Order: sequence, then structure tokens, then C-alpha cells
Amino acid sequence: MPTRSDPEQSPGKFDSQNFLKQLTERPGVYRMYDDTGGILYVGKARNLRKRVSSYFRKSGLAPKTEALVGKIAAIEVTITGSETEALLLEQNLIKSLRPPYNILLRDDKSYPYIYLSSHSDYPSLTFRRGRTKKGGGTWFGPFPSSGAVKESLNILQKVFRIRSCSESYFRNRTRPCLQYQINRCTAPCVGFISPEEYQEDIRHASMFLEGKNPAIIQDLMQSMEDASRALEFEKAAAYRDQINNLRHVQEQQSVDGEGGDADVIAIAQDAGVVCIVVIIVRGGRVLGTKDYFPRYSLEQTEGELLASFLGQYYFGGDTRREIPRDILVPVAVDGQELLSQALSEAARRETRIRGNVRGERRRWLELAMTNARQTLLTHLASKETVYRRLLALRDLLELTETPSRMECFDISHSHGENTVASCVVFDENGPLKSDYRLYNIQDITAGDDYAAMRQVLTRRYRRMVNGEGKRPDLVFIDGGKGQLNIAREVFEELGISDIPLIGVAKGVTRRAGMEQLIDALTGAIFRVPADSPALHLIQHIRDESHRFAISGHRAGRDKKRRQSTLEGIEGVGPKRRRELIRYFGGIQELRKASVDEMAKVQGISKSLAETIYAALHDQ
Repeated sequence: MPTRSDPEQSPGKFDSQNFLKQLTERPGVYRMYDDTGGILYVGKARNLRKRVSSYFRKSGLAPKTEALVGKIAAIEVTITGSETEALLLEQNLIKSLRPPYNILLRDDKSYPYIYLSSHSDYPSLTFRRGRTKKGGGTWFGPFPSSGAVKESLNILQKVFRIRSCSESYFRNRTRPCLQYQINRCTAPCVGFISPEEYQEDIRHASMFLEGKNPAIIQDLMQSMEDASRALEFEKAAAYRDQINNLRHVQEQQSVDGEGGDADVIAIAQDAGVVCIVVIIVRGGRVLGTKDYFPRYSLEQTEGELLASFLGQYYFGGDTRREIPRDILVPVAVDGQELLSQALSEAARRETRIRGNVRGERRRWLELAMTNARQTLLTHLASKETVYRRLLALRDLLELTETPSRMECFDISHSHGENTVASCVVFDENGPLKSDYRLYNIQDITAGDDYAAMRQVLTRRYRRMVNGEGKRPDLVFIDGGKGQLNIAREVFEELGISDIPLIGVAKGVTRRAGMEQLIDALTGAIFRVPADSPALHLIQHIRDESHRFAISGHRAGRDKKRRQSTLEGIEGVGPKRRRELIRYFGGIQELRKASVDEMAKVQGISKSLAETIYAALHDQ
């Protein structure tokens, strides 16, 4: 039975002590409401009292959790028979109530399938959206997109010439249609192929959809040999063409090998955005990918995000998705054993959530992670995303116009060694990498970031004042008040008064989403909500300047160290230096190598390897 707190306090003054005293320690689901009765959050618990009481401890709460707790006016709980039941109920409630503090998926379409009809002699293969029990037949999928279905149907029509027309169209044909003329159908509608031969093509098509290409090829090779012995050379040639087409399809498969069914899931985060990519593998074949950008509010780790995603992905929809035997993930998932148990019960067979995999499955996981990173980068760089963030930034900073060119500066060094400054540029299309610049900082005290910032800003904007270089609409400084004060002084010295100058400080917690913005003109310090598109843009610019500064610093540092380490060794010229670095990947790995390993490099003899080893180890 659901139980509900009914505090008689003003909003935000939830009587947690009295509520927790009577709360059960059994498993169940809790729902948090605000003072208007609106849902805030839905969660599950193995022990309701312990879980709910964790929200009301006096210290150690994340800022976003504190914000949630500050809005709570009432809590409802529903006791369940087990934690697994709680998990299923939680996902159903999240789907129906759509609470703002839960991760939410927006996917209002059912997955596409390929449907093999139940026609006794000449069944068809067609595209279907969503799986039903009506009409019998066989379902293949789910596929991640309609494009993946169309690609598979195209292959099936080309190789096996299976019909794809509707039953009414099939019954009313008196002569072959265009599909027969272009060799994509065997015209069963007018009896150009016997039911037995057609059923053999259907069997092979089903094997193809199950990922059994090698077995199909063996069958077709045997049929080709039988036709040749029977002097049926046209039929043998048709089998030969099918074999060649199938082999070509196999070559085009990006993943093939071990076989098996798996959903491969990867996650990437940047600039306040989370991207989750699902790669669907059936019968060892990658059917395609699907990406999601879930909305999340609580400060969750990747393991927590994946746990929330998996619950909604498999249990939260109107119709449950097919659950494979393996679900591959890049990090440990919170409540992994519980999720595996719930998935196994739903699938009525064992389902494993696995992260430590090898071989083909490891390559699937790496492919998914690459897709997640790339999809996130594409999303962040999309014009729609950037434009929406630019408008939010304009409103946040109360600018008269939307900024069309923004610059951000950062400093990088290793204990004062090889100090470099980065300048990255964003415009209305996102990062403008052609205008990125790295500045080598010289003639300053080692580790003096303020002097480094003064030098780079002076060099950059003195040229602008002299008519060289483009004028930005907005300048960000990666740093706190000290860095920003240096920037303000440089602008005053150069007579620049009409370019807004904003400092981006990490804040007390130094965590993403908790940044403080400092206005150089007024000195005002203000925080921006972590889900603000404007903050996401600022984070993106700041992170890009940081990345560019670090990569530039490391490149310069490594080049200097390679030169100073190898250039003085007799017998090691530019070509041999290049081969050594290429073979070992860097000077650090070269230092770890033995004499015998060095001697394996092209152009390095055993005696020269001994010389190099001695020089690197000061012997």
C-alpha cells in the first residue's frame, strides 16, 4: 500500500524526522512531490528508511541534491515484495510521471522489425514498426533504425529475391511486376517458382537475418555443385551469383566473428550533455546504432546514469524491448546484479551485464564508445545546439546582440617548464579551429600564470588595436579574480572598453556545473544553473581552451625532451631518432626498453642500442 507524508508546514519545510520514524525498512519505491503536488523524483530502495534518510543528512549532499531536498513537501512510498519488483515499478512510474529530477528518455517510436508473413507457400518479408502477436508469422529484429531495416531488405531482395508486396497485391497479379524485371523477385505471384524452391530461399533469408552467413554459403556451394553435376548450368550460375553477393555483404560488415546477441552501450559526457549510444548486435551482425541524449539533473556518476538508462530502456516503454543474452557496458553499473536479475526474469533466461570482455565483444564496446564520443561532439557542434546556447548566453549576460565571435584564454605548463597560452575561438557555428592560436610564453618567472596571461593578452590585442586580427564580441578568461584582474588591466592599457570580459572560475567544489562567472566590469560573481544552455556553452569553450593549451604544452615539452635526449647521442641522426620514437611511441617508453628491444628498430644495431641505452640511463 502506498503511504504518504502529510506535513502541515510551509513549502520546503518537510518534517523528515517524523516521516522517517514511521518509515519501513522493506524494499519499495518512493516518490517526492513539491508544494503544488507536482512530482519531483522517483526512486527505488532495498531499504526504504535507509535510502530516504540519506537525503536528509546534515552534510555531504551534492548541491543539486540539496536543491531537490529544498523543494520536497511530501513523499509517497510503495512497498514491494522484492527489490526487483521495486526496480520494475520505478521504471513504470518514471515513464508515466516523467519527474524532472530523473533521467528521461525521449523515444516515442517503437523499434522497427522485419516481418516474415505466415503465407503457407510464398511468404513475404516486409518492414514493420513495433512487434505484435497478430497474424502469426516470424519477427526479426529489433533494428535500431528504419534505415537498417531497408538496408537488410535490399540485400534480401538482391540475393534471395524474396517478395515484399502486400497480400492483396500478391493475390491480384496476373503478370510479373517490375521487381521481377530487375531481378529482385522470382515472381511467385504467377507461379514462376515452385513453393519448394521459394521456401529454400526463405530458409536462407532467415539464416541471413540470424547472422548465419557462413552456413548459407556452404548450403549454396553444395547446391551449386549438385546443379553442375546435373548439367543445370544456369541454376549453378545463379547459385554462384548468390554466393558472390553474400561474400561481398560479409566483407562490408563492420563487425562479424563470434556470433551471439548483445546490446552494446556506451556513454560520453561533456559541457553538461550526456550521450548514450546503443549498438544492437544480433547473430554476430551489427544491425546499427541508436543514440540518446537523456535529460538529467542529479549529479550522477556514469555508473548511476547507465543504471537509470538501462532500467528505462528495457522496462520503461509502452512495449518492452527484446532483451539479449549480453549487455555490454564500459563502466560498472550501479545495482548491476539487481538489474541482471530483473532482466533475466523478464527475458525468462539468463541475461548478463558485462564490462570486462575480450576479443570481438571488446571491439564492439570500443566501437560503441567511439560512436558515443563522436555523436556527442557532433551534437555539441550542431548549429541548432550552438544557436540555442548563444541566445541563452546573450540573455544571461544581458548583451545587446548575440555574440558572433568569442575567444577564451588558458595557461598550461609543468612546474613552470615550457609555458604556453591557448586562444580558442567560437562563432555561431561552434569551434572555429582555423583561428585557434598557441603562444609560447617567454622571459617570465617560472610558474607565474599572471605574467603569462598578461603577455598573451597584450600580444593578441595589441595587434587588434593596430588593425591586425579580428575583433571578438566576448572574451572569457579561464581563471579566478586574479587572472581576470590582469585581463582588465591589459584592456585598460590598450584602451579597449567595449568588449565584455568574463572570468570562468571553478568555484569552491571545483566540479563541473558549479562554475562561478565573474564580470570584469562590475566585479560581480554569479552562479548559473547547471542545466543552463548558456553554462554548457561556457563549459565547452573553457574545456576546449584547456584541452588546446595542454596538448600544445605537451607537444612542445616532448619535442624539447626528445631533442635534448637523443640529439647528443653519436650515431643517432634524424632518421634513426624518428624510427625510435615511432617504434616506441615516445621517449618515456624508449627509456623503459631493453637493449634487445632497441636493436629491433630498423637501422639500430646491437652496439648502437647499447650506446643509446647508456646515454638514456646516464651510464
